[in-house]
Amino acid sequence: MREKLTRVGDLVKLLVRHGGSGILSSGGADEFLTETERDGATGDGPEKLAADLEAMGPTYIKLGQLLSTRHDLLPDAYTQALSRLQDDVDPIDADDVRQLIESEIGTTVGALFSEFNDQPLAAASLGQVHRATTKTGREVAVKVLRPDVREIVRDDMDLLTQAAGLIDTTTSAGERIGTGKLLAQFRRSLADELDYRKEMANLQRFRELAEREDLLVVPEPIPSYSTSRILTMEFIEGRKVTDLGPLELLDVDGSALAETIFSFFLNTLLNEGLLHADPHPGNLIVTPDGRLALIDLGMVARVPKRVRGQLVRLLLAIGEGDGEEAANVLAGMGHPLSDYDAAAFRDDVSHLVSGAVSLGSDLQAGSVLVALARISGAHGLRPPAEMSTVGKALLNLDQTVQHLDPGFAPAEAIRDSVGTILKSGFSISPGSAISSALEAKEFAAHLPRRANRIMDALSNGELTMRVNALDEDRLLETMHQVANRLTVGLVLAAVTVAAALMSRIEAGPRLLGYPLVSLLFFLAAAVGGLILVGQILITDKRTKARAKKAEKEAPKRATLD
Repeated sequence: MREKLTRVGDLVKLLVRHGGSGILSSGGADEFLTETERDGATGDGPEKLAADLEAMGPTYIKLGQLLSTRHDLLPDAYTQALSRLQDDVDPIDADDVRQLIESEIGTTVGALFSEFNDQPLAAASLGQVHRATTKTGREVAVKVLRPDVREIVRDDMDLLTQAAGLIDTTTSAGERIGTGKLLAQFRRSLADELDYRKEMANLQRFRELAEREDLLVVPEPIPSYSTSRILTMEFIEGRKVTDLGPLELLDVDGSALAETIFSFFLNTLLNEGLLHADPHPGNLIVTPDGRLALIDLGMVARVPKRVRGQLVRLLLAIGEGDGEEAANVLAGMGHPLSDYDAAAFRDDVSHLVSGAVSLGSDLQAGSVLVALARISGAHGLRPPAEMSTVGKALLNLDQTVQHLDPGFAPAEAIRDSVGTILKSGFSISPGSAISSALEAKEFAAHLPRRANRIMDALSNGELTMRVNALDEDRLLETMHQVANRLTVGLVLAAVTVAAALMSRIEAGPRLLGYPLVSLLFFLAAAVGGLILVGQILITDKRTKARAKKAEKEAPKRATLD
């Protein structure tokens, strides 16, 4: 109980310390600063927020990393500071690691491995990785989840859920942020990272997709050595992309590697709906034989087919420099808020896209998507969460391809991949084809009967159409309320005037020097007035709550009769 109160206190202090610091001001970036100058303009506030999140543990570190993708919500300085969040934690004790492996697998570490290095290769807030050798002589990497981390995350998420509900119901920022939806997305993502069986499935799927690429390799998972808390996979020797200097890059085909990883990313995203959400240079290593290995697939997002189709159109518009089309696609993808300015949004998007494509090889696709997300937030359009995630992933990928091949032009790569992109937009899976055929069969079977009913109703003058353009019952109820308030107001005004006139009467009992009957009328008017004001405040509050609830449920009820 004491620990929970401490966590509550830490969260309250975090909100108080940074809630009023301008963190939620999503105004546009300063157009007169270059990208390099904006990168250096972080200040103390963003770095302090990042440090505070690191100190609060794994849940808040991961939350900060998610917020670093939300360029529509946070200023540049904050997203840049949060993107540098690191898991600076002490490693798990070797005895605890061995005990966890034995309890999960059901046998001793000595029986599983001929060698097991107690010194971890890497230690993070959720888990750590050890190198080992199986009894068959195979080099493997063993990823171990930290003890009690699931319980810590679960308690933190309960607190954050309560805080999100409070923000959505009591602050004006709640509508713009969509705190509840943001936290729900974060909860799903974090739950996936805490289940190594899902990462194992990601490894298996990406290995299948990478089989067609000679220059890509994905480590093979070993299911018999893996559970939800333990993940054992093939160990791949290599160096981080950014660790390779100019001379070392001469030994590899950087241009081919850059083109391969970029096209592979587009293919898995647009054709398969799988997004490697964290392809930063630390998760991409160059092997001794000159291939590129994807070694960490804990963060893989699933992109719905609807969003994929919109991303296809958006990427094509960016590749062709068509700002008007890009603005139209973004408007269809996003959720307009009360202050959405469509004309200004379209002008800014057109200016950004047309100017970005003219940069040629200097253009970074991720930077364009990030800037589009920022413009959306500045003009009152909340973009879908998937777009922010794709933008951040492309931004990380840009760092890799630019290091491998400084002359790589993402816009040209997108245009060259137009066949793949169009395939993703128009391909039909067997399941979709069967579903469409069944719907067509049902439509054809019921069409004659429905057509006859319509024609009979039309010939008999009984055809009616219902359009839910106006809620008549709600309108009448509101008019009754207005009429009642006016009536009560007039009655109270009359009582007040009568009391004032009777105060001049000299006859009858008096109280405090005034006629008693006059004071009673004044008291009645005052009490009635207070009751009316209270009723108005309560009714208005209920009306706002009902309207907000109806707005949230509107998409669910948007069906055709």
